[in-house]
Amino acid sequence: MPLYLTDDQAMLRDTARGFIAGEGAIPKQLRHWRDTGCTDGYGTGLWKQFAEMGFTGILIDESDGGLGLGHVEAGIVLEEIGRNLTPSPFLTTAVAFVEALKGTSLRERWYPGILAGETVAALAIDEGAKHRPESIAMRAERSGNGFRLTGNKQFVVHGNSADVTLVAANADDGVTLFAVEREAAGLEVEPVRLADSSIAARLGFDGVEVDADAVVGEVGGGEAVLSRLLGAGRTGAAAELVGVGTAAMDMTVDYLKQRKQFGRLIGEFQALQHRSAHLYSELEIARAATLKAQQLLDEGGADAELMVSVAKAKAGRASQLAVQEGVQMHGGIGMTDEYDIGLYMKRDRVLNELFGDPAYHADRLARIKGY
Repeated sequence: MPLYLTDDQAMLRDTARGFIAGEGAIPKQLRHWRDTGCTDGYGTGLWKQFAEMGFTGILIDESDGGLGLGHVEAGIVLEEIGRNLTPSPFLTTAVAFVEALKGTSLRERWYPGILAGETVAALAIDEGAKHRPESIAMRAERSGNGFRLTGNKQFVVHGNSADVTLVAANADDGVTLFAVEREAAGLEVEPVRLADSSIAARLGFDGVEVDADAVVGEVGGGEAVLSRLLGAGRTGAAAELVGVGTAAMDMTVDYLKQRKQFGRLIGEFQALQHRSAHLYSELEIARAATLKAQQLLDEGGADAELMVSVAKAKAGRASQLAVQEGVQMHGGIGMTDEYDIGLYMKRDRVLNELFGDPAYHADRLARIKGY
């Protein structure tokens, strides 16, 4: 498929851009929820507005009440979220969690709340300092007609406020995913504020009892569900990173056109022009790689898994370059909280780690290729 948006997708982009820039833009949202000490880290009112716009149902099939669209469309919304640093559970809930529940009976339990903007989901996959979904240590032991979960999870974004948490654990039959509700006995939640002011949590499972209905898919069949979830989450995070990098670049270029040094606009200095041109090229490559990954996921293409890692790695590198160049070209004021460029750098750091950093995905690409 060509690497550009269709007319309908362009219309969605324009709609999402206008709405998110108006309702979810910085500092209106991010600074507000950070400075007021909000324990959720996002506005529930804005989440309901996302639902009213139909955004929360983008990946939900029409037969389940959603729009029945694809990852390209979800990525369009995520890029605008990245542009505006909008605090929102859209990535974890309306993208990764929705994708994980497809084809399972649990969609009947959770999709209505997501469509209404009333349900927030978290993903409890990682257990160490780095994203390593292939090294899950949490245990799920059979107990009566259900399971007992024991172990710990880290970097659970929205884990302190989520209505349901998707938990990956090892059962005797293999990796299994469970939908654990907030009120589960034995679940310990320690909220943690991340570098970008969002709220995550460390979760402790001290023999948390869940019944068989909490299993997502089949017992021991969690690898397929986890693969689907991670593909959606990684591509979505790549799209958001492209938005973060693009906004940081635009902000920096605008500053180069205004700031004067020695009586000249600093944007007239050839060295800065060359660096800006290089940055633009890197971001366009990242955008193309991300769009290709989205298209392959929608088509069920054989190379989807490979391209997802290409997109996450490339978007991570390009966004990192954008925020670093932005802070440096802004000079000393780029390090102050008064200027928004520093907020983009912080968001980039968190998104780069979420679902695997560029080094992880470079290694994953090499393994897929047989190296």
